[in-house]
Amino acid sequence: MESFSLILAIVVVTALAFDFTNGFHDTANAMATTISTGALKPKVAVAMSAVLNLVGAFLSVEVANTISKGLVDETGIRPEVIFAALVGAILWNLLTWLVGLPSSSSHALMGGLIGAAVASAGIGAVNGDVLVTKVLLPAIAAPIVAGLAALLASRMTYSLGRKADGKAAAKGYRAGQIASAGLVSLAHGTNDAQKTMGIITLALIAGGSLAPDSDPPVWVILSAGLAIALGTYLGGWRIIRTMGKGLTDLQPQQGFAAQTSAATVILASSHLGFSLSTTHSVSGAVMGAGLGRKGGVVRWSTATRMFVAWGLTLPAAALVAALAEWVCRAGDWGTALVAVFLVASSYAIWRISRREVVDHTNVVDGDTVGAGEPEPAGVVTTAMAAVSPPPAGVTEDLSATVPAPATTPDPKAPSAATTV
Repeated sequence: MESFSLILAIVVVTALAFDFTNGFHDTANAMATTISTGALKPKVAVAMSAVLNLVGAFLSVEVANTISKGLVDETGIRPEVIFAALVGAILWNLLTWLVGLPSSSSHALMGGLIGAAVASAGIGAVNGDVLVTKVLLPAIAAPIVAGLAALLASRMTYSLGRKADGKAAAKGYRAGQIASAGLVSLAHGTNDAQKTMGIITLALIAGGSLAPDSDPPVWVILSAGLAIALGTYLGGWRIIRTMGKGLTDLQPQQGFAAQTSAATVILASSHLGFSLSTTHSVSGAVMGAGLGRKGGVVRWSTATRMFVAWGLTLPAAALVAALAEWVCRAGDWGTALVAVFLVASSYAIWRISRREVVDHTNVVDGDTVGAGEPEPAGVVTTAMAAVSPPPAGVTEDLSATVPAPATTPDPKAPSAATTV
């Protein structure tokens, strides 16, 4: 085997940088609803999520094997190709974080890897059946399945809790929401941390430091877990704000239903080796839970922006990665140029983000990123809300809920008793 070369060291460091951005980009998946409903304080929530992400990284390597052994043909893939893939993924993560959109870090990585591999070795370097069955189909199915499960769970929760004491029920649901948020964090570690493990393992195989078909070494698992945990602790507050308040307004019952549904989908996909987007799963569950309460409104303007970002993630990351791979072909100076571009771009995005700081002190206050003014219920929301049970303790009332404006008598107007 070859020695651990400089380019391989650069790839490993860049992969861990991606893992770090994945952590703060996807913190919202586990903790946005918990923070928005007040079940946990923001800093406590992200600390808990960070620890469980680290634990989850050690539970499985199935997704890592999908990345390192299945998606692209590892023969002929050079470390420079993997470096280019990571550049595309990191820049897309940072751009979507800047605008507060919960896009998929997983698909950014997949897109970057596909774009760089195709640019380097042609379309044949991508295993199409793995791409379709373990990446694209789960990307479509996950938000639908999680959304339907959360919708049904929310309706069932409100139906079963109609006669429960309001304060006691709310306290119980908050406790359940904390537990389910922990489950999502654990699931995130088992799925997303493994993607970085897979990409580092692929780089080590490409650089000759590991034999083909090897599983991730222990130091790779540990470093990937620590990187994603650190990123999670710092918190992607912009995306937490969008996920917690921008899509819909959740009560504790809905938050519990959304997180439990999403965690179930993510853990099942990790067991099967599907490279699932936790962002897609949690976003679908949040929208489903929003429709599960009578009067709940999903802000479709924010959801539409999010759907557009989902659709652009794979091709955008692939395009940037392909361009980066083309520059890296020039040799060491080309790789150095791409590295400088990545660092400069990342710093520029961070500087722009300082113009409007969002952190743990204001994540649940002020205007929601992307939400704007309250959005009127659309056709879908109205139809779904009409058949949803009311919240516990709320009785049906067909009267108007908006009071008539108060009127002040006009002194110039004739009195009702005045006769002509």
